[in-house]
Amino acid sequence: MPVHTSESSAAGGGSGKGVGLGLALGSALAFGGSGVAAKPLIEAGLDPLHVVWLRVAGAALVMLPLAVRHRALVRSRPALLLGFGLLAVAGVQACYFAAISRIPVGVALLVEYLAPALVLGWVRFVQRRPVTRAAALGVVLAAGGLACVVEVWAGLSFDAVGLLLALAAACCQVGYFVLSDQGSDAGAESPDPLGVIAYGLLVGALVLTAVARPWTMDWSILAGDAHMNGNPVPAALLLAWIVLIATVLAYVTGVVSVRRLSPQVAGVVACLEAVIATVLAWVLLGEHLSAPQIAGGAVVLLGAFIAQSSAPTKSSGEPVAGGGPEREPAARETSA
Repeated sequence: MPVHTSESSAAGGGSGKGVGLGLALGSALAFGGSGVAAKPLIEAGLDPLHVVWLRVAGAALVMLPLAVRHRALVRSRPALLLGFGLLAVAGVQACYFAAISRIPVGVALLVEYLAPALVLGWVRFVQRRPVTRAAALGVVLAAGGLACVVEVWAGLSFDAVGLLLALAAACCQVGYFVLSDQGSDAGAESPDPLGVIAYGLLVGALVLTAVARPWTMDWSILAGDAHMNGNPVPAALLLAWIVLIATVLAYVTGVVSVRRLSPQVAGVVACLEAVIATVLAWVLLGEHLSAPQIAGGAVVLLGAFIAQSSAPTKSSGEPVAGGGPEREPAARETSA
């Protein structure tokens, strides 16, 4: 069925922006649920990198028919496909899991979600577009709220390599937002987002195969049960959730939301992933939230609201998130 990724008129701009925000929230929800499903598999005996490989390889297999359908992208946009696979898929996953092997998870997560600030830096200093105080305030609030959500003070570590790996994950996440927006104003020549995701997952799966070495994995674990807060759950069901919801659905809604909003706005909304992950861990895994975490989640919500309160425009000279004219990508239609 056709997938529409544009607003057809100024009158529909607000509606299109609302759809984009809804997609961004859906992506954050889908990504945020990955840890809750992955943790029981890891506790059942799977190596974290093996879970990552199963996630990406499974999603690549699901998206393979779309890769075949959009094979023209290999000739027309090889750099985009390679960059998306290396940065947005393999880079984020590999760097993050390498980081948490050396520094606390909370610290790694906080550093990784500095990505929205780095996106604003890209917009300001690379694209040379102005950034308003409102956009910057949204990033500051989101980063401060995340510090409370992950309780960064509970286990600080100054392992230089670990911090560099977490920062590398943040940089790769910047690549995800920037590359997702590539060609969004090219009209009929715009690369199909589903094709980009499909080939990105294929590239990521190949890279992660070399890193994770799945032939050493204990495959029998997937045939049994894992335990979620003491309750048995089929491991295959958890894997299906990770592949179909936390990867395929998350990437599709995420990339399309970036094209409807902008990399910087979608990036700040994505900070909600950490809040969602923490809340789901509370509900499903029994990992209770403290008062600072609840307060931090509210601050992240406030920061995300401020950042997305007005959509930026690519063509005008208005500052990012500065209340200028609504962004209106050229109309296009891509087929799934």
